Amino acid sequence: MGQFEVVHYGRKKDNIKSPDHLGLEAAKKVQRFHSSFALYKETPLVSLKILSRALKVKNIYIKDESYRFGLNAFKVLGGSYAIGNYIAEKLGRDIDELPYRTMISREVKEKLGDITFISATDGNHGRGVAWTANKLKQKSVIFMPKGSAAERLENIRAEGAEVSVTDLNYDDAVRLADCYAKKNDWVMLQDTAWEGYEDIPAWIMQGYTTMAYETYLQLKEVKPTHIFVQAGVGSFAAAVQGFFASVYGEDRPITTIVEPDQAACIFQTAKANDGRIHPVKGDMNTIMAGLACGEPTTVGWEVLRDYSDNFVSCPDYVAAQGMRILGNPLNGDEKIIAGESGAAGFGFISEVLRNQELVWLKRELQIDENSVLLFFNSEGDTDKESYRRIVWDGLYSRPIL
Repeated sequence: MGQFEVVHYGRKKDNIKSPDHLGLEAAKKVQRFHSSFALYKETPLVSLKILSRALKVKNIYIKDESYRFGLNAFKVLGGSYAIGNYIAEKLGRDIDELPYRTMISREVKEKLGDITFISATDGNHGRGVAWTANKLKQKSVIFMPKGSAAERLENIRAEGAEVSVTDLNYDDAVRLADCYAKKNDWVMLQDTAWEGYEDIPAWIMQGYTTMAYETYLQLKEVKPTHIFVQAGVGSFAAAVQGFFASVYGEDRPITTIVEPDQAACIFQTAKANDGRIHPVKGDMNTIMAGLACGEPTTVGWEVLRDYSDNFVSCPDYVAAQGMRILGNPLNGDEKIIAGESGAAGFGFISEVLRNQELVWLKRELQIDENSVLLFFNSEGDTDKESYRRIVWDGLYSRPIL
């Protein structure tokens, strides 16, 4: 059976600055920008009450981002907010002064001229960048890593982008995009950060807080005891972790970062715990394409290092299991269509709570009958062919010993 590895960081209290740049007031500002788009609508927060009883926990909540802006994934939140901030800075204005209708005005377009945004993506981020650039009457160029799904490529192309699949892994595709940006004076729009390139990744990370802020409002008086969030380069995970850490302070939920074992760069960095980033090299063959990233973003890792309690590396079959359970709910629960990356966090816990061999891990994660578990379905079936192979044909099932 595939192996689980866990690193426990525990709760830090001394000399840790609150991540207010991802907190409540910052998130309200981000949400004001997103809500100015005509297609904006908060995504559902689903309560799986029947499954909760079956798994012997108090409640399970899933924030379902498959409904976001009709794009079947959350990524557009980061790309759109970063583009908005770039334009605002170029015009010398605050983004609060530039709602969507103002940004697409002839006056703003004439001041900006033509801008080309370039990015690398496995699919969802690039589609969000292309969608936003198209809405703002600008151009986009997108590189995809080898093995990218044809459906994801065509979805990006449908948004007016110039898009191509490279023969590179994700991180090398990012480097290629950066070379083109510098050569052509284009705007690099990536959530991976490195020395000298941190403003735009920080804006992308802030963009994701709309999702966390909506969840906080939808929960009302309910406070999660545990949050499980999947990580690629770490921007999405850091946005969620940073928001709830800022809102709840020392009383924040226990947070666990979940990664595929073939691309566990955050896990390896946490495990080393030596103050350095530890990339993962190679092809990173995992079904969780959105998480197949080998280099943590520096701005995201700083948040995850300071506020996360656990880091987990897990095999692909847990994501596949999560997809099947969410797509085939117990009678009375709502059906959720989750892609491979979207189901990662939930799939991990569904395995922990159903597999008697993992009782030790349930104890270490401090899950019991009073636990309220929160997950984020970050994508729907963005590759429908792959979704059917996994859910219909049973690919990537738990190995039988």
